[in-house]
Amino acid sequence: MDTFQAIKERRAVKYYDPTHQLTKAEVDKIIELAMDSPSSSNIQHWRIVNVVDKGLRTELRAAAYDQAQVTDASLIFVIAADVKAWKKNPEYFWRNTAKETQSFMVTMLTNFYQGKEQLQRDEAFRSIGIIMQTIMLAVKAMGYDSCPMIGFDTDKVAKIIKLPEDHVIGAMVTIGKATKPAWPKAGYIDKEVAFIENNF
Repeated sequence: MDTFQAIKERRAVKYYDPTHQLTKAEVDKIIELAMDSPSSSNIQHWRIVNVVDKGLRTELRAAAYDQAQVTDASLIFVIAADVKAWKKNPEYFWRNTAKETQSFMVTMLTNFYQGKEQLQRDEAFRSIGIIMQTIMLAVKAMGYDSCPMIGFDTDKVAKIIKLPEDHVIGAMVTIGKATKPAWPKAGYIDKEVAFIENNF
């Protein structure tokens, strides 16, 4: 499936075949493609928790108001981000570049993020959104379906996955073989509302 088709056909699917499992090669492919997502200054804030333990998935389902897709989908990813990734060994993000580039980027990152807590959090969530969309399009192109989820108790999910204090959870994404189509498209806002030329 080409990119345009994957964008057009990707929908939030909530009903999955609970007996279907993706192969290890398929899961590896999803992760490999996800890792190609862009991030600001190559920080790669994202931390994807692939919850495979059945007991933990049952707990996740309870924390997600008993949504069946949490346990029925082949995969469920909790998409989190390290808000402080920008200052944890930043040279690592640029390890394949010249020392001068590393030095410049580390200084730039410090100047840009230091003391700006809201900016750090905003950037983490931007990275979450970008990698989520990459995952969902990759999954669609592979012939599977997905659903981004925010309908869950964040504090409970954080406990289940033992989220570090300096991390945030953005969403969960279910992935699998659909048994029912998504709901009909509810409609789009007018293009003139969404796309503004020059200024408001």
